[in-house]
Amino acid sequence: MDQSNRKITVYYDGACPSCVKDRDSYEKMAGKAGEDVCWFDITGQDTQLRGIGIDPHKAMTELHVRDEHQRVVSELDAYILLMQRVPRLKPLAWLISLPLIRPMLSTLYRRMVRKRLKRTGRM
Repeated sequence: MDQSNRKITVYYDGACPSCVKDRDSYEKMAGKAGEDVCWFDITGQDTQLRGIGIDPHKAMTELHVRDEHQRVVSELDAYILLMQRVPRLKPLAWLISLPLIRPMLSTLYRRMVRKRLKRTGRM
């Protein structure tokens, strides 16, 4: 596959310090594999998000990733897609996709996001 066709876009909350920290951590861990990841800060981009089929509120409450086929996935599917691109993170991607782990982690993820948004007055 052509290198330019492997690019994915991650829609992240740049107004969230922990989201920015997570992005930095991912980029350090990914190294060269991270070169195929484009980061898009969703802050103030409601019109652009709607234009590609992402609800702006959902973009704030769930990670979204557009893959190399222009398909948009969200929440744990987005994390799995992102982690599968980094050899060191592939085992974690596999683990969170397990049928017993995934629903529990999804519930925990949603709770943490709601708590973060409430704490920062954005929900």
